[in-house]
Formats: sequence, C-alpha cells, structure tokens
Amino acid sequence: MKKQSLGPRTVLYPHPVLVIGTYDASGRPNAMVAAWGGICSSRPPAVAVSVQKARQTYENLVKQREFTISIPSVNYIRETDYFGIVSGRDEDKFAATGLTPVKGDLVNAPYVGEFPVVLECRLLQTVEIGVHTQFIGEILDVKMEEGVVGEDGRPDLEKIRPIAYDSLRQEYYGHGKTLGKAFSVGKGIKR
Repeated sequence: MKKQSLGPRTVLYPHPVLVIGTYDASGRPNAMVAAWGGICSSRPPAVAVSVQKARQTYENLVKQREFTISIPSVNYIRETDYFGIVSGRDEDKFAATGLTPVKGDLVNAPYVGEFPVVLECRLLQTVEIGVHTQFIGEILDVKMEEGVVGEDGRPDLEKIRPIAYDSLRQEYYGHGKTLGKAFSVGKGIKR
C-alpha cells in the first residue's frame, strides 16, 4: 500500500528536458524548454510536446508547422534553464546564451548547435488538452554529435548526458550508469 496520496498532479519520473526550436513570423529563431513531451508513435516515428497557448512557441508552431527538438546535455544546464525562464517575444535567447541556432536540413526550424541530439519534426496533428495543446510531430531525422555515438553506432546515453526534470521539486537531474539490457535483464523471471 502506498503511504501518501498527492492527488492529481503532473508527476512522471523523470520528465525529459526538451528544447523546442521554431522560427517566428519574421524568421527569428526561438527556443523553449518543455518537460511535457515524449515519443508517441513508432510508425511513423513521432514525438509529442505540449505547449501553452500563451507561449511564443505555440504561435510559431501553429504558423510554421515544423520544429526541432534539441536534447541538451548537463553541460548546458544554465542555458537550458534560461530558455525556460524568458519569453521569445522579449528576448533573443540564442544571443543571450551565446548558443548557436542552426537551420534544420529537412525542416524550417532552428536547433541548438551545441546540444548533442536533435530531432527534426513536421507537425502531424494537434490535440487540445486543458491549458495545453499537444503538438504531434513526425520525426523526419535524428542528428547526433559524433562524440555521443557508441561503438555500435547508436546513441550512448552516458555520453549524451541528458537532463531530467522533477516537476514537484522543480529540480534538474543527470542520468546515471546503465543498469541492464532492456528485454533481457528480466528474462530470469520468465517461466
């Protein structure tokens, strides 16, 4: 039995820290931190991010219908947090942080050049959910820095060092070591 009820809350451990890249109507790059997001389909490969209507990113997503998701490493915790503190209406976040907006190869949206992993996405659909709109994007390409690729040619989580978020404590965390191989470590229980 669980000892304490928290009631209905936005708790899911951990939340990924995703940086959504878009251009505004004048072509200025913008980036916003989102923790309400994740993979939502494997065929087609798709990701969902939820954004409030008051955000500049919401307006950009509705107009542009293309976006990127940059996955920051713990090396850029300050800059990433800044992307979530100020509005793209008031600040040029890339200029303020010194990070580099890079135009996507397949979409008309910027990504953060210094971040190790980038998803280029085209909007498939939107879903209105309370105070958020969920934007579902087809993943057209995933780009990675060479330094975060393992010997097997796949992304290495320990090299990427992504940031996780705790929404109740409003704190960021890093990821630890590998615990075991998925679809394998539990085989000893199977009858």
